[in-house]
This record gives sequence, C-alpha cells and structure tokens, in this order.
Amino acid sequence: MVVLVTALALVIGCAPEKSARIGGDGPAIPGLPSTPPMGWNSWNTFGCNITEQQVRAQADALVSSGMRDAGYRYVVVDDCWAAPTRADDGRLQADPIRFPSGMAALGTYLHDRGLKFGVYSGASDKTCTQFQGAYPGTTGSRGHESTDASTFAGWGVDYLKYDWCSSDSDHDHQVEAFTTMRDALRTTGRPMVYSINPNSGVSGSVPGSVDDWGGVATMTRVTNDGVAAWSTGAGPSGSQGITEIIDAVGPLASRVSPGTFNDPDMLVVGVAGTPPLTPAQQRTQMSLWAMMAAPLIAGNDLGAMSADTRSLLTNPAVLAIDQDQRVSAGAPVDDDSEIWSRPIGDKGLAVSLTNRSGHPRTMSVSLASLGLTGDSVAGVDAWTGRRYQAAGGELTVEVATDDTVLLQIV
Repeated sequence: MVVLVTALALVIGCAPEKSARIGGDGPAIPGLPSTPPMGWNSWNTFGCNITEQQVRAQADALVSSGMRDAGYRYVVVDDCWAAPTRADDGRLQADPIRFPSGMAALGTYLHDRGLKFGVYSGASDKTCTQFQGAYPGTTGSRGHESTDASTFAGWGVDYLKYDWCSSDSDHDHQVEAFTTMRDALRTTGRPMVYSINPNSGVSGSVPGSVDDWGGVATMTRVTNDGVAAWSTGAGPSGSQGITEIIDAVGPLASRVSPGTFNDPDMLVVGVAGTPPLTPAQQRTQMSLWAMMAAPLIAGNDLGAMSADTRSLLTNPAVLAIDQDQRVSAGAPVDDDSEIWSRPIGDKGLAVSLTNRSGHPRTMSVSLASLGLTGDSVAGVDAWTGRRYQAAGGELTVEVATDDTVLLQIV
C-alpha cells in the first residue's frame, strides 16, 4: 500500500498562523543553495583568541575528517578577527598579529580546499565583544555597510554572520540596519549567506523570534545564545540549552522555505559542557536540528574530535533529512514537544520521538496524527537503521533517557 501524507495533517495543532514577513517574499540573497548551510564556526572553541593558524588547522581537519565531503563547507571566523581600528581608507583590516597574512589570503586557503569562507561583523558601531568591553575598538559595520560589503566580496567571503550588538531594541532601527547590509551584499553581486542575530544585546523579548525576518536574511537567530547544556532554566532572555531551543523553534516552522532558515544557534556536539552532554543528548540536538531544516554549524575542536563525535556529525541519514530538497521544517505533532513530524521528499515524512522523562521509556505516535493510513506503515531509524513496523494504528519505539529516535517513514 502507498502511504499518503497530507500537508494539512502535518501541521494540525502545531503550526501557528504565519506572521508578516519583513523584507518581502523570496530569499533575501539570491544565488545561494536552497538547502540549509553546513559548516564550522570558531567561537565555541576559540572565542576571542582565534588566529589564522587555528582557522587553517580547523579547515584542514574539516577536510581530513570527511566532514567537508559530508557537506560541511563554510568555515566562519567569528568575532575578534579584525584590528581595533579601520585602515586610513575606512576599510576593515585583519588583526596584524593574529592574522598576519590577511583575510583575502585566508579566503584563498579555504577555497583551495573546496571550502567556503565566512566572517563576522556587527550591525551597530561595535561588534559584540566590543559592546561588552572585552575587545578594543569600534569596528562594527553601521554606517560602513557599502564599504564593508565590497571589502568582504573582494576577500572572497561566502558567509557573513551579522550580530546586532546593541541595547537599542527599537524595531525600526533594527529593520533599517539589517536591511541596509542586505542591500549592500546584494549590490556586490556575490552570493553570501547572510546570517543575522537581532537578539544580541537586547534584554527581555527576542526580536528574532517575534518577527519573521525571512526577506531580510538567509538565516535568522530565533533564540538567545545556545550553550552545551541539556537545559539551563534561564528562560528566553538567557543562554539556552538544547531543550529550551527546541521548544522556542517549534512554533516557527512556517517561516522556513528554500533559502530562508530559522537559526537555532550552533551545534554543541563535541563541545565541552558542565556537566558534559551525553551521547544521547547530542543525538537529540542533531535529530531536532535536522527536523527543523536548520543550518548545521559545528563549533567543536575538529582537530581533537573523537570518532564518536565525527560519527554523530556526519551520519548520512540524519544529514539527508536536514538537507532534504523540499526544505520544509518540522514541528510538534498535536502540540507534543516530544514528537515532531517533518515532510520530506515528494510525499515522504520524518518523525522524531524524544524522551525527556529522565528514564528510558516506550513511546508511541498514532498514524492518524501523522496523516498516515495503512497497516504497511513502518519507520526506519536514521541512527541505527532499525525498522519499526506499525501495529494497532501506532508506531511504537523504545527511547533511552534524553535520546531521540528519528524515523523516516517507509
């Protein structure tokens, strides 16, 4: 029997009315792939101490580990790469001690290895570390958008991470600032992933989740900073763990479309936490980020990566769900935060079951809630390859503590 999945059934009880989209319809930056970006970012491992040598070493590890061939292509140099002052002509320049070869040379190094080059800047007059007083200077891009976009294009940049970095929470100010850089990037004619974070520096509400920025940016941070924790209990205005981010992103599924993505922040797979994340918790992050059709931006030390971490990051079945050409984000089924469904392929479906109970348990999802019919329905777990056959109108699985079973319906 052919299993039919109706789009209506997938969203009943889980997707809110679509909010007005800032910036118009269609992708913010034309010419980019329709599927979510994959890559690596320097911040989680190196913070403000990032150097040219470290970036090159991480890029080499991205290649030698097989992550590049699995799809991780963008190497993003986060905050603190720039000198504290601009050059005499007003252009950004690399810190001469930590990036002695300059950013154009670094871009060439990455491109020569089949990788793509990403950099960071601030949408205000300061970057985030400058705003926090942790790094000298005022080298944000506010008022320099055209110059900086042209500079980035000249360096061969393929990805711009752009943080708000201001306590100014005025909506119109944010829209104007982020849109100005979008337009400057468009003018260069170079397709660059445009990744914005409207939340950095703003207390209280999270502007990235309140509004749909899909016409302004390729990917928009819809949470505050994610950390290597299962849960922080800090609420929406503090740093968030895996479960808080999952709950925050679930209601925003309707914003995702080809070339436009919710950004739940970087992967913390392989990143040290206190206490350390368990393998099950890391599987859950990979599973739910795939269900979100989220960008997969690793943040671990690739040179010190264990075989287990590499296996989690490169699981081909999980990555195939994340990169599905349909580019339609999943969401909770019947408002159940532990069970999500996502349409994939022409008429396919992925289903995740996450156990948050603190002990192993049996979990079930009814076929009717998924819009499925037929006693031949089965699900194949992306992590183990195990096949689960439906019985009595349900799919039933055993799920370990904090773990996720990620099924592709067949």
